[in-house]
Parts: sequence; C-alpha cells; structure tokens
Amino acid sequence: MDLALRDRVYVVTGATRGLGNAVARELVAEGAKVVLSGRDEKTVAEAAAALGPNATGVAVDNAEADAPERLIATARERFGGFHGVLVSVGGPPPGFVADNTDEQWRAAFETVFLGAVRLARAAAAALEEGGVIGFVLSGSVYEPIPGLTVSNGLRPGLAGFAKSLADELGPRGIRVLGLLPGRIDTDRVRELDALSADPEATRAAAESRIPLRRYGTPEEFGRVAAFALSPAASYLTGVMLPVDGGARRGF
Repeated sequence: MDLALRDRVYVVTGATRGLGNAVARELVAEGAKVVLSGRDEKTVAEAAAALGPNATGVAVDNAEADAPERLIATARERFGGFHGVLVSVGGPPPGFVADNTDEQWRAAFETVFLGAVRLARAAAAALEEGGVIGFVLSGSVYEPIPGLTVSNGLRPGLAGFAKSLADELGPRGIRVLGLLPGRIDTDRVRELDALSADPEATRAAAESRIPLRRYGTPEEFGRVAAFALSPAASYLTGVMLPVDGGARRGF
C-alpha cells in the first residue's frame, strides 16, 4: 500500500528515542520529511542526522510556551510545508498516589498535558484540509495502570481533549486521533519493569496477559502510527487506537 507520505512534512515531538523516534524513522522511510524535537541539543542533532537529509531537529521542551511556533516555523522554513504533528512525550514519574509530589504533578501537567494542548492548538490554526494531529497516549485512557498515577490522571484528559478537537476540526477536513501503546519494548517500559523485585518475572507475567504473548517492538508501533498519520487513513478520526497486541480487546 502506498501511504502517500512522500514530501509531506510532519512535526514529531519527543523523537530522540523510544516511540517518537520509531514513528519519525517510519515516516522518513515512507518518504515524508520530519522535524523532530527533544530537550537535549546534542541528542536531537544526533537523532536528526541518523535519519538523513529529510529530517531536522529542534531542541525544545514541550512545556516551553514558544515550542509550537518554533516547531511549525522550522517545518515550513526547512521543508516548505506543514501537514501534521505527532505529540509524543516521555512518561511522567512513576508512583502511587502517596508517592508523587505537587511539583511532579505540576511539571508533568506543563509538559504532558498543557504542552500538548498548546501544540495541538497551534497546529489546528496552521493546518489545511488533509492535515492531522496525533497524540501518543496510553492504555490508561481506558483503565488505570498500577504505579503510574500521574499518567493515569493526565492521559485520559488528553484523550478527551483530542476527541473534542476532532469534532471541531472535522468540518475543515483535519483529523485528530490518539495512539495507545501497550507493552512496547522501549527503554521506558524496561525501566518500569526494573522497578519490580524480579524484572524478568514481571515481563513474563505481562506477556502472559497479551494475546500475542510478547511485547511489541518500537518498529511495529511506528508502522501503525505512520499509517494513521498518512493520507491512506483519511477517514480515521476521533479514535483512540490501541497498539497493544490485543491486550485491551474488550474495549
């Protein structure tokens, strides 16, 4: 299938590693041009260089108020267009209700929630018909994940925001969707598994609850995201799409 991504221009945040990087790689492989972002200038430059001439990097934190304007301006100046954005942010600190401090909640709200809202608003104002706004969320949109209280509080709110935005932008031909990764084999997931007394047993138990009986790979997530962001998925909007090996088959 031709995803019709050639020469389309996307912004992908949090794209120096993990899921964001996997999506950026797949978009470039399919012919798109990508502006990727991350907090560390050296890491951003290295990630962009690894993707070749159809990628460029911007060192910026999603929590910075001017981040959306900088990213969209870079897309237009460097590649001559702007067709979509995928908002991917590293997970907030793990912990149960009594563990997380007010400061951790505030910092996560600024980066995970408000930063995503700002970028989506700026994208909505800049995109034309056929544009797309995507969010990397999590299965906590449907049910809480033990030990990830901050994420459980913020991701469902972003899902509601995304659905509202889909309703508002649909008449303009702009799509909005959420991607819900399950147990994808990233550094973040391995770090969470390592918090347990027996990481190998924790992983084995998690895999036993997945119908495909394994963690997904970042590449598998990247391919799904590239399709969802592409013109090939032109009738897909307002949905929260699980990429989890069937773990949330009941929802």
